Amino acid sequence: MTNYEKWFQDQMKDSEFKKEYDSLGPEYELIDLITTMRTDRGMTQKELARITGIDQAVISKIENGAREPGIRTLEKLANGLGYTFKLVPKK
Repeated sequence: MTNYEKWFQDQMKDSEFKKEYDSLGPEYELIDLITTMRTDRGMTQKELARITGIDQAVISKIENGAREPGIRTLEKLANGLGYTFKLVPKK
C-alpha cells in the first residue's frame, strides 16, 4: 500500500471528508485513475508531459484536482499511458 492509499483510507473514515469525496466521486475517480496508471508504469509527471506534449505543471494540477481536463487533454493522457479514451454504454 502506498502512502497515498493509506492516507486516503484514513481520510475516508472522516464523515465530512467522505461526504465531500462522494459528492465529487466521478472527478476524484478520474484523477485517481490517471495518477494510478502513471505511477503503476513507474512514470513521472515529467515523462508523461514529454510523451503527451502536456505541460508538467498542467498534469500536476489535474492530479491535484486544481484543474479539470478537457476531452482533448484526456485523450492525450490516455494515449500517453497506453490507453484509448472512449465512452462506453453502462452495463
